Amino acid sequence: MHLDPWSAIRISALVGILTSVIGFPIAVSVGWLLARKQFVGKSLVGALVLAPLVMPPIVLGLGLLRVFGHRSWLGEALATVGISIPFGFEGVVLASLLVGMPLYVLASRDAFVATDVRYEELARTFGQRPWKAFWSTSFPLAVPGIACGALLAFARALGEFGATAVIAGNIEGKTRTISLAVYSLLDSPGN
Repeated sequence: MHLDPWSAIRISALVGILTSVIGFPIAVSVGWLLARKQFVGKSLVGALVLAPLVMPPIVLGLGLLRVFGHRSWLGEALATVGISIPFGFEGVVLASLLVGMPLYVLASRDAFVATDVRYEELARTFGQRPWKAFWSTSFPLAVPGIACGALLAFARALGEFGATAVIAGNIEGKTRTISLAVYSLLDSPGN
């Protein structure tokens, strides 16, 4: 079996970077929401955020296939605009994003919990609007924790196997990540 290791490394690195970048606004907003707001259903949101950590990755992949597959209404709608999640690079990114988001959101939440809200309140007493106060005080103080979450999501994306194998397959040069390449080598006689 011929396997291009650089292709798998390139795909894995790109998926890890995209997971960190695409996940940023989600992780920051959900992390902030869980850290700073009290609302009905907060425990449910927290449980939903953690669900991918406790579910087997293959089950997550099957769920993604069910939602984004060619026979689902969403999969059909995306296919009409030229987006195919199953057996495509987009499927690899989506699977990695799903399994990495709990770590990203939890790190962001903890970063905002550790940030004293009084700095934000003080900025508002000087006339800053709430969002300006957030971006000038709380966010910069939370950046190290958010960056830690981004790094964790990146690392989790590099190691993702189960959900990726189900939703995206193991296609050389397209969806084969480092984990799938190692599996392919182990699955071949003499490798």
